[in-house]
This record gives sequence, C-alpha cells and structure tokens, in this order.
Amino acid sequence: MTDVTSPPATPPAPDLKDPGLYFNRETSWMEFNDRVLQLAEDPSVPLLERLKFLAIVSSNLDEFFMVRVAGLHDQIEAGIQKPLQDGRTPSETLDAIRRLVREHTQRQSRCLHRELRPALAEHGIRIVGYDEIQSRERRTLDERFRRQIFPVLTPLAVGLGRPFPYISNLSLSLGVIVRDPVTEVETFARVKVPKEMLPRFVPVDGRTFVTLEELIAENLDVLFPGMEILDHAVFRVTRDADFTVSDEADDLLQAVEEELRARRFGETVRVEVSAGMSAPIREQITRALEVEPEDVFEVDSLLDLKDLWAIVGLPGFSELRDPPWSPVTQPLLQPDEDEQPDVLGAMRKRDILLHHPYDSFVSSVERFVEQAVNDPEVLAIKQTVYRTSDDSPLVPALIRAAERGKQAVCLVEVKARFDERANIQWGRALEEAGVHVVYGLPALKTHAKCILVVRREGDGVRHYLHVGTGNYNAKTARLYTDFGLFTCDEQLGNDVADMFNFLTGFARPRGYRKVLVAPAHMRQGFIDEVDKTIAAHAEGQACRIRLKMNSLVDKESIRALYRASQAGVEVEINVRGICCLKPGVPGVSENVRVVSVVGRFLEHSRIFAFDRPDDPLVYIGSADLMPRNLDTRVELLTPVRDESLRAELLDTLDRCFADNTNSWELGTDGEWTRRTPDGGEERNVQRELMAAHASAAAEASASSE
Repeated sequence: MTDVTSPPATPPAPDLKDPGLYFNRETSWMEFNDRVLQLAEDPSVPLLERLKFLAIVSSNLDEFFMVRVAGLHDQIEAGIQKPLQDGRTPSETLDAIRRLVREHTQRQSRCLHRELRPALAEHGIRIVGYDEIQSRERRTLDERFRRQIFPVLTPLAVGLGRPFPYISNLSLSLGVIVRDPVTEVETFARVKVPKEMLPRFVPVDGRTFVTLEELIAENLDVLFPGMEILDHAVFRVTRDADFTVSDEADDLLQAVEEELRARRFGETVRVEVSAGMSAPIREQITRALEVEPEDVFEVDSLLDLKDLWAIVGLPGFSELRDPPWSPVTQPLLQPDEDEQPDVLGAMRKRDILLHHPYDSFVSSVERFVEQAVNDPEVLAIKQTVYRTSDDSPLVPALIRAAERGKQAVCLVEVKARFDERANIQWGRALEEAGVHVVYGLPALKTHAKCILVVRREGDGVRHYLHVGTGNYNAKTARLYTDFGLFTCDEQLGNDVADMFNFLTGFARPRGYRKVLVAPAHMRQGFIDEVDKTIAAHAEGQACRIRLKMNSLVDKESIRALYRASQAGVEVEINVRGICCLKPGVPGVSENVRVVSVVGRFLEHSRIFAFDRPDDPLVYIGSADLMPRNLDTRVELLTPVRDESLRAELLDTLDRCFADNTNSWELGTDGEWTRRTPDGGEERNVQRELMAAHASAAAEASASSE
C-alpha cells in the first residue's frame, strides 16, 4: 500500500475587513503630534525653533479637541458604541486619547521648564516668576498693571443671584476664592486673562518677561478691595467648535453665520488646570462646567503654550533660528532685467511646475493673476478660495478684474473650518464689487485649488490654468510645501471649466477627460489606477506605487493598497499625519513601507505616482485619501503629463523616502521610529530642495545676463 502525502493546505486569504489591519484614526493623529513634540525635545534643533514646535503642539491639540474629541463625546452621548475602523469603540478611543494627552502634557512641561527656559536664559531671554524680579522692577510692573491692565479686567463673582459666568472657548482664566472679613462669607470669582487684547508675556525689560496671569494674580487685592484672597489658580476651557450645515439650508451664508454664533456655546470637552489647584476651586469649575474628572487635565507648566509664538517672534537672535530662506523665482519665469515675469507667455511654451516654498508664490501665482487682470485680451478669471490671508492680493485682484469688465468668478468656501468669518467678509466685499460669488454647496466643502483664466486668442479662446495642492495664501506658501501646475492643456482647461460650471450652475458632468474630481469619481479613479498597476505587475512589468499625502484613512483605498502588496507590488507611502494602514503584516502588507517627514516646513503636498513602464501616471492635487475628502468635498487631482515635470515630482518622492534626519518609519506595531544616518550620508529632503532650487535659480539668472 502506497503512502501518499497530501500537499499542505493553503492558508485562507486574510480578510481585508479585519479591524486588526487598521490603526485607530485618532490615536494615529496623536502619534503625529508626538513627532512634532519630538522636534521640540531635539537638542540638535535651533532653540527658538524648538520653542516654535512646542507652540505648534498646543495649537494642534486645541483643534483636535474642538473637532475630533468633541465628535467622540457626541457619539458617546448619543449612545453610539459601534466599533470604529480599528475595532475600538468611541469610549475606548477617548480613554486612549486621554492617556496620550496626559503623557504629552507632562513632556511639554518638562521640555519647557527643564530645557528651553534655562537655555533661553543663557541667551538673555528670560520667562520668570514675579518673585524672581527685583523690588524696583516689581513696582514698575505693578504700576503698569494699574494703568494698562486693571481697567480691562472684569471680576465676576459667583453667589446668590450671580450664576457661574460663561467661559468662552480657549479663554484663559483665574479662579479666585475670596472672603469677606466682616461676614466671613467665602465666594468664588472668575477673572478672565485678557490675552486677546494685551500681551501674554509682559516685558520687565526688553528680554525678560512675566506672564500676564501671574501679574494679575499678584494684584488681586486691587480687584477685590477689602477682601481676603484665600486661593487662586489658572484654568482654561476648550469647547466643541465644530458645526454642521443642513443639506436643506436655503441660504448657505446665513446658515453658516448662525452656526458661528452658536459655536462659542459648544459643550465643554476639556478643562486644563494649573498643577496644585486646590480641591475647592477645582470642584467649583468642574461642577459649573459639567465636565467629567477624566476631562480635567493638570498642567505643571504654563497653560496655552501656543502663546510662545510671541517669544519666537522676538527680533534678532538669528543664531537661535534656522538659516533664513527666501523663495526663488522659478527659472522658467525669470524675467529680463527690470521686467516682471511673463507668466502667460511662459505657459504658452510649456507646462511649468511650481514647488513652494522653494519657488516664490508671489512671482508665480500672484503674478499670474495680476497679469491676467491687466491683460485686455483676458475675458474671464475664475478662482476657488478655501483659506487665504487677510492681506492677500488675489482677492482684490478679482475685484479689479470685475471693475474692468471681465467675468470674475470666485467660489468662496464659507465652511472652511475656523476661516468662516474671514471668508464671509471676503465674499461680501467681492459681491459688492460685482464679482460673481458662489458660496459652495451645503452638503459639500469646495477644497479644490484652481484658477482658470480665459483669454481671447485669434478667433477663439485659450484656457490658462493653475492647479495646486495648497491654499492661495502667500503666508502659508512660505511655510508649507505645496506643488502647483501651470498649464494650457486644452483638455485640463475644459475639465476645470466643467467643474466650475458644476459648482456655479446646475449640472452634473457626465465625466471628466483627464482629472479626477471628488465626490463623483476620485476614489474609484484611484482604485482603478491601483488595479492597473497590479495587472501590469502580473504581466512581468517592474511596477510600484508611491504616494505622498497628509493623511491616509479611507478603508477602500487602503484595501486596494493591501491588494497591491499581496500581488507583489512595492508600495511606498509618505504621510505627514494620520495613517490607518498597517505596514508589514504577513500576507497583507509586507511590501508596504510608510514614512513621515516632519520638519522646518509643513509637508502639505499630495502626489499619487503609479510607476508603470508602459503607462506611467502621476497626479497632484488637493485631496488626501480620507472619507471626508472623497465623499463630502469637491476635490481635484490633475495628471502631470510632461516627462520632465513628472521626473521632478518623482525626485521629490525619492528624497522624502531617503530622508534620515526628519523622517520617521511606521512599524507593524504602530510605533514610529525616527530614522538616523547611522554613520552614512545625512539626508534631509527640505535642505536638499532649498539647495537645489537656489542653484537652479542662480544658473538661470546667470544664463540670462
């Protein structure tokens, strides 16, 4: 009898819906903020830059609580315990966030007090306590308090007929317990620290500062004359600041304004208190604000560290900062001597790729709009506005265009979170000047970044198009890395014209020629390109997928990337913030690598590169792979067809994946490990790109002389 050994059973294919294959969205964001905090803790980073990163950590966390943590509270209060993408419930996620926040807060306090303040003092910048200054200086400060600060303050006592005062979002306050020596009645009072109107750091001299709240605390007897000051402490409140506009809103502008008025009354989601706050004060605050003990965070440091920007902005101290960087004029736009760049003329010759902040936003995008406004042959200018600066010349340029008889169209997104008021003001100014203003759609945010110029040429018109990955904001264009494409490609121009008509009119485009637009086609378009790459790899072609974005959350997109990895396609992902994809899982994602670059500039650009020998394709645009981008926003990705421009984008990706100074790599366990040179060549993508762009601009300038 022959013994036949049966072949080993093939293990079942992994279920790509398994929650164990996904990281939690919220804790992944906390890991991103941890990477920013690591830069504040890094002694190799210049001192004032470390202070800047400490301020950014706090600013990031404020928005996270106002929106994401508030959303978790809403789910819990509604009784929703459906597991999230990674299998955790909202309650479990909130508990994990609280643990991480407490850990990060301790590290921030330790970094500021043990490292940064002593180091700053060595350079003459001192943040000191009231008791650390000389009596003569105290008298000067007290006199300043009486003249400049005391008139602004309004102590609000709590008692019979005096309810606990409303505490506005993100305001800093002193809680005080006073006693009447005659009646022996004790009362709680709140004093708002008016740092919106007065400097948070009060100068003792040019480089020595006392905090505003401490100066107020030392003069409470002036605020409560005849009373005994028994106790005081500092606290800060964070409220739910998100809102939703109904799909049925008839007047979008009015609906947003009503929600903005309601925002300041949002539910309390966090209370920060100074370390050592007494039980009576804490009890008064938590009871009045109706917060759970778990949502009270003790801070052994200054509260609201984002105000450290005031110290970062002190004049001088160049030795404590990164070397200065001035964006250069893109070589293809460099004009002849004493002339302005001819952007439209350069675009007629070829497509042009911009990379900010290495390339100047002013001499490219702002010059593009200025030239279009002044050109008598330009018939129309259409632009989207999501976030822009108060002094932006782009919006006033549209006003001038309308005054000159051109068709000026501006799609102003009034639901851009925390920029709603500014955008409403811009929209009204544009309307008054005769610009055609559209405020978007109630159910969608218009997040696409594009400017379309229509110019009369011969017996027809030509479209001049700019598509970007970032906002039309000259200030952030010096701080964020973003790409922009100048092109006269007819099909791209027609696609964007159709998109504007969809947003301003009443239409449903049957399809676009080259671009991917959300919410209609972008997710499926991305997945289709992943599937094409898998098919090309199966045919023996050397293929890979490389992506750069801010966040990777969308489950369907992640599953497509898992399928690519399972098919043997190499997948490299550079994600600045959230990443819910889990790399290195056997049978699922062994071929996936995830890195994050966090450095001097905020990495904001999006690149989607499908390396296929017979059909290479690279997109840039406004969208991350997140459900909100793909389902509830108008987003735009455009292909970059020019081979040299595509090579430049791929070179940027190469440098990002090679970075070993400001780069972290994600492990299967969710830990981000900072990469180091380990004795090899030091690579830093941002420094390399600054050097490369400066060199290219210098060569172009020399050749034109």
